[in-house]
Amino acid sequence: MNENLSADRPTFVTHLECSMTGERYEADQLHNLSRVGRPLLVRYDLDGVGAAISRDQLAARETDLWRWRELLPVRHTRDIVSLGEIETPLIPVPKSGGANVLVKDEGRLPTGSFKARGLVMAVAMAKELGVKRIAMPTNGNAGAALAAYATRCGIETIVFCPEDTPEINVREIQAQGARVWRVNGLIDDCGAIVGKGAAEGRWFDFSTLKEPYRIEGKKTMGLELAAQLGWRLPKAIFYPTGGGTGLIGMWKAFDELERLGWIGAERPRMYAVQASGCAPIVRAFEAGEEHAERWEDAHTVAAGIRVPRAVGDFLILRAVRESGGKALGVGDPAILKAVDECARRDGLLLCPEGGATLAAYKQALKDGEVDEDEEVVLFNCATGLKYPMPEAPNWLDRHAPIDFDQL
Repeated sequence: MNENLSADRPTFVTHLECSMTGERYEADQLHNLSRVGRPLLVRYDLDGVGAAISRDQLAARETDLWRWRELLPVRHTRDIVSLGEIETPLIPVPKSGGANVLVKDEGRLPTGSFKARGLVMAVAMAKELGVKRIAMPTNGNAGAALAAYATRCGIETIVFCPEDTPEINVREIQAQGARVWRVNGLIDDCGAIVGKGAAEGRWFDFSTLKEPYRIEGKKTMGLELAAQLGWRLPKAIFYPTGGGTGLIGMWKAFDELERLGWIGAERPRMYAVQASGCAPIVRAFEAGEEHAERWEDAHTVAAGIRVPRAVGDFLILRAVRESGGKALGVGDPAILKAVDECARRDGLLLCPEGGATLAAYKQALKDGEVDEDEEVVLFNCATGLKYPMPEAPNWLDRHAPIDFDQL
């Protein structure tokens, strides 16, 4: 067994708190949203963490998600559920991006997406807290991750997805043991069904940010990034933003690392990237609003960021503004062009959501938001192999004469 899974687990969670009011909630109890309907955040005894482990000791551990166990909420080793959550690589894309552009390729994780980070933590905590039945809305990849981890530890799972969810996602959710239902609506319509069933006591609601622990899994992206860059951070991060859990989680991670004394006060500019066909965060940012109204008639090829309304909208906007970043919208043609260019020029197959970050970076470069000499990290949130690709039409008849000059 991996050393990080088999070792004793000193734990430092002190309590949960409402992300809006600061109201304190007891740890080790089952919670959804706070009393005012906002996400709960996990808080730690960071002085205790700093006394228990040094930065150098942590750096010497095997580089997987569970190396960060002192900054994670799972109390007991027996409750860990794992499919091998590796540290994902930083891949240069000098031809399609530039000399200082790195892609953190989350498609290397179990079930092929960064959703594995959040769901492995949320499922482990559901197991620890005795949850037997879960339901969740999904645009695809989150449902696949939930199905895999919940099946592995014996939690019954029901998943609802929009009718135009990529077929591969629907099939992998079912193949990995969940019951999956297509719904003639968008992800928030699916979420309404989940919420109604939860209110009737049929299951526990695992919707984005409606339980406290997905953020804790997603924050490991920020922890990893700091360690990979030698305990510093890039000048800018471009992050595909639907529900925004990862952006919120990374911002939390940077704060915890600074309070531990492991990094300094400097922060990356955070760019929340949305598709122009579903850009509620962009609209709210540009209007100076703290909350984002629902985006009507949402549509984009990047299904993972087609989220018309995010319960953590104010946390996303707060992180973007505090960092000096921006919320950016890019159109589907630019997204598809970026995916094509990165594959053809740098050999890295991005998902559409990852393509959106590359497209947004290029636009930001043109607009003077970033300089080409600044180190920038783009997040590719899933393997491009899950998504439709252009046809490869060429055929060769082995029985006919071959004109090698035409090949």
